[in-house]
Amino acid sequence: MVPSPQKTKNPVMETTISFVLGAVAGCTLGAMEVLVNQIMQEIISGAQLKPVISGIKSVGALGVGALLGTTALITSMTAVVTGIIAAVSVTLCLLRVRKSKGWAVAGLVAALATTSCGAALGAIIEKLSMSYGMVSLLWTLGIFTVLKLLMHIIVKYTFTEKEFCGSFTDATKREQARLLASEVDLRQQVEFEWEKPEKDGLTVWESQQRKEIKREQSKAIQLEMQQRTSRKSLLKVVAKYMEFLAFSGIPMTVTAFVTTGFGIFGFGGYRFVFVILLFVVLCMSFWLMRSWHLNFWMLMGCMGMFATFAIAVLTLHAGQEEAGLSVKKRLAGQAISKESIIMRMTHTSSVQAISAGFYVSKVCQVGLGATVGGPVAREAGGKVIWWASVIAAVVLLIVKVPSLMLGVGGKAGALLGAAGAAGVSMGGAAAVAVRSSSWGGTIGTTAGMISGFLVFGMWDIVNIGLLVCVAYLFAMTNLD
Repeated sequence: MVPSPQKTKNPVMETTISFVLGAVAGCTLGAMEVLVNQIMQEIISGAQLKPVISGIKSVGALGVGALLGTTALITSMTAVVTGIIAAVSVTLCLLRVRKSKGWAVAGLVAALATTSCGAALGAIIEKLSMSYGMVSLLWTLGIFTVLKLLMHIIVKYTFTEKEFCGSFTDATKREQARLLASEVDLRQQVEFEWEKPEKDGLTVWESQQRKEIKREQSKAIQLEMQQRTSRKSLLKVVAKYMEFLAFSGIPMTVTAFVTTGFGIFGFGGYRFVFVILLFVVLCMSFWLMRSWHLNFWMLMGCMGMFATFAIAVLTLHAGQEEAGLSVKKRLAGQAISKESIIMRMTHTSSVQAISAGFYVSKVCQVGLGATVGGPVAREAGGKVIWWASVIAAVVLLIVKVPSLMLGVGGKAGALLGAAGAAGVSMGGAAAVAVRSSSWGGTIGTTAGMISGFLVFGMWDIVNIGLLVCVAYLFAMTNLD
């Protein structure tokens, strides 16, 4: 176990430990990003690009960009929340059986659940897009939105306080009854053994036994209070993330429906679609952010909607930039046909849509992982970073073994799901840096995160800077 930097008195030692913890988190994320980029390149250069190209021809670049962005973000959110719910369920069971939280077991279950869910959703998306085209994802998003609302209702009435409160209260009553019964048995045994009881001795013994039993009862009550506090916190986590899963995807889905709907009716290439898309995004953002009680799902819904809008705009811009370049080549005397220009525009837009979708999905995984890693690290210390990194490595090995069975889409979803574990490690490092007792510890953790990422990842300063900022931001986010 590694002591948390805030407990280290020596500034040099604190900075060193902080740097090591940050480096572990950075190395984990860097290694994960390399593999995610490899599978992205495999998709771009493979047959999976064909339905995206067909989708741009049918619904326009804006429609496909919005559709892919929404699909990528909702898939990431679903995978992470699945892992969180699985971890909370395991923790609640451990609290009942072992009277302990079991962070390592819960973390492993969360990582496996997140990766499995990501792999399943990735395989489904690949199958649908290859068999029925990109528009099939639109109807799938609509059905999935309804299913998530039903899941929210079911979980809301399943993970109730009454259910777990009853189990802990009954256990406490049984413990108290056992202690009282043991007191009566011991008293009767002593009275039976003493043929000529000495009243003073018996009184002293009874007084000692009562004190001992009161201490045991006090311990049982204290344990119950700790159980209640942990249980309430965990149930609050379930409610928060299920609400997030059920509602945060609605703004993005509406954006995808509006944009793709214009494309289906033949207006995908018109400029006014961009204006309508911008108007829809601004109106929904204003309606959500003006709420007097800003919830976590509202914040994430707005961020996801703007990310979807950005992907759609980048997809459109990539095609227009390719068109402008082709026109310049024609003016320079190169023989380029109109069909060739359209083909290049479509291909470039498709590549941009997939690349942007992967990037926002990865950032989303890191951010949501950090929302978990930050609070846990503030309670459990720097060991969370180590456990999250080890779990990410284990998941990575598991994903590599059945890669042929998963397919390209399943493997991509699994790797993006595993990026959530790296996000937990990054969030834990950010929390440790913020709680550090000196600037040396904070700077050392941040420098370690950047160094570790550069060693195992790609030399992209803007990218790592954004991911580190996301880790800090979401690790400190605590909206109800």
